Order: sequence, then structure tokens, then C-alpha cells
Amino acid sequence: MRKKIKKIYLDYSASTPIDKKVLSAMLPYFNNKFGNASSVHGFGQEALKAVDESRQKIAQFFNCSFQEIIFTSGATEANNLAIFGLIKALKRKNSKSKLHVITSSIEHQAVLEPFNALKEQGVEVTILPVKSNGVVDIEEFKRAVKDNTVFVSLMYVNNEVGSVQPICEIGKLIQKINEIRFKKWQKIEKEIRGDKPLMIYFHTDATQAINFFNCDVKHLHVDLLSFSGHKIYGPKGVGALFVKTGVLLDAIQLGGHHENNKRSGTLNVPGIVGLAKAIELFDKKIIEKSNKKIAKLRQLLVEKIIKIIPNTILNTDINQSAPNFAHFSFLRVEGEAILILLDLAGIAVSTGSACASNNLKASSVLLAMGIKEEIAHSSIRFTLGKQTTEAEIKQVIAILPPIIEKLQNMAPQ
Repeated sequence: MRKKIKKIYLDYSASTPIDKKVLSAMLPYFNNKFGNASSVHGFGQEALKAVDESRQKIAQFFNCSFQEIIFTSGATEANNLAIFGLIKALKRKNSKSKLHVITSSIEHQAVLEPFNALKEQGVEVTILPVKSNGVVDIEEFKRAVKDNTVFVSLMYVNNEVGSVQPICEIGKLIQKINEIRFKKWQKIEKEIRGDKPLMIYFHTDATQAINFFNCDVKHLHVDLLSFSGHKIYGPKGVGALFVKTGVLLDAIQLGGHHENNKRSGTLNVPGIVGLAKAIELFDKKIIEKSNKKIAKLRQLLVEKIIKIIPNTILNTDINQSAPNFAHFSFLRVEGEAILILLDLAGIAVSTGSACASNNLKASSVLLAMGIKEEIAHSSIRFTLGKQTTEAEIKQVIAILPPIIEKLQNMAPQ
């Protein structure tokens, strides 16, 4: 009888297993409390109460007000709403102005593709390069800002190599630029002053950051922030967008008056309840303890792989990344081949972003970091989670080297 393989999951940045407490909180809203939160009757009001309580819990975590949280189907929709909704509103208010927006070359496709669409609509787009460690250079950002810059979107933690962007510093810088613009406008004679000047709005996709870093929106100095439930041990198909009071945002999804007229669609009550429960479970002391354990296991994985497997490149900057990421390139080996053999051995990893896993092109993130295309094709991403154990890491260290050696021996010299 064939021995059953014990599976090891090291793809936590693609999705996390739902926490049992989260699932327990959600279950009643699938059957006993199934009402539509927009209905006036008792069933609907029971659901609405759960949504309101969930919104309050999430707002408390991000240090914002209840009204500043908009529920979506996930971070992709939240990103699209932030980008298209804001630019749509700004165009409506400033129809004669040529708008300028800024993002980086290592963003998720849920940001880069909307920015490409904005370019086709006549918006001026700047895509910032990154340093070799996948981090935006603040000086490059300063040089990119123009008088007509109105929007900046930078992800908090990159979803492939785990690099952490200086969101707080850039947020403070944008705040200063806005203050200077306002003061200049105030100095203009009142009779010819006109409408208030164009301000820069700052958005961050914090999907990969919430488990590890401070996401207080006041601390970060952001105007909009996106995140998704399935990266934080919550359910799939639900997320949210923080929108600071006073930020112009037009709906891009029509058909109702949900979410303060910002996002039409029947609310996913079980998902929202689960999202809030996942956030509620973020006890600071427990998280700190868990993250120390994850960082220690990541260090073990990195040190052993670099030591044991020759011709290995570590693409993750350990000192400038989330503690759960370890992204490697194994020279002369296709990343897809490594992934398949590891999967056959019961180990789940990825070659990059889960949203682009069917794309055989070299990772745009790695290319933006200056990594050659052939090396980018040799890459594997390990991402650890709170359920990862030392025994699992040791098992990976034992299984991976023979796989790499086998594939390298098969490869043409």
C-alpha cells in the first residue's frame, strides 16, 4: 500500500486557510440569519446589524471612522474602485486639466492594468522604477511629482518578493506637497483665486501587509487603502477599501445605492462577518510572537538553501521584506519544473503571483528589479504562515536539493 504523503503548504501569500473561529462566526449567516442587509424586515435588519458591527471592528483596526470602510469582493475590486473611482471624480471636477498619476513597476496587475487603461483615456502615467531589492527610491518619487500630479498608488508589501515600500515616508512627503500647494493657492488674490488647487491622493494596496505591519491609516498618511480577506485567514471573495472622508470617489459599479452610493451590489454578509472576525483576531502580542516564529523559520530556510544548493540566488532582501517571504532563483532550472516536482512530493509553493500563475512570461516584478529573464524563469516563491512548523521547513530542506540537482543535471550546459 502506497504511503500517504503529508502535504506541506508554503504559499500563504496566495491564500491562507480560514481560521476556525472565523468560519464559526460566518456559519449562522448562511442559514439561520440569511437575510439581505438591504431589506427592511427583521431578517434584513439582523443582517444589517452584523454588517454594521463588522464595519465598526474593521474601522477600529485601521483607526478610521465607520463610514470610511467600503466593502468589496476583494482587493482587486477595491484597487479598481480606488483608481477609476477617484480619477472619474477628479475628471468630472477638473474637466480641463490634464491629470498625472504615479505608480511603481512592481505593482500587482490589479493596479498596473487600471493604470494602463487610464493612459488610454488620456491620463498622464508615470511608472516608477525600483531598486535591485524591489523598493521604490524616494528621490525618484520626488522627481516624478508634477504640478498636475493628483494620484499615487504604491503597494505596501510586494506579493512576489515581499519587499516593503516606505509608505509612511511617502505619505508624509505627499502631505507636505499638498500643504505647499494650498499655501500657494491662498496667496493668490481672492478675486482671481478660482477653485481649490489639485491635491495628491495616496492609495496603498495593503493586502500582503496586514499580517505583519502597522496599518493605521493615520500613521501611514494614506487616503485610500485596499485589502482582501483570504490573505489574513479570512474568507475568499470579500475585501474592503478605506476611503478617507473628503476624498472624491465616484461609483464604477452601478445598479443600486449600496455602500453609501460607492459600490452597488448585495452585501456578502457571511463574508463581511468573516472578514471582521479575522481582523478581530489580530491580538498584538499573539501576532508579534507568531511573526517572530515565522521570521526564524524563514531564516532557517534561507540559510540552508543557500548553503546546500549551489548556484542559488536569493531575490528577497531579508532586511527590507515581510518576514514570511523567501524568493529564490535556481540557475539552469525552470521554476515550473521545480514547482511540479515539489507538488508531487507534497510541497505547495509558487513561481510568483497566484493571479498570474498561468502566465508563462517572466515575472514583471523580477525584471523590474534588474533580474535577467532567464534567471527570472528559474524562480520559486516560498511564503510561510502562522501554521508553518520547523519540521515542515526541515522536510523541505531535505526534499528540495535532490530535485534541483536532478533538474540541473538534465539541463543543457
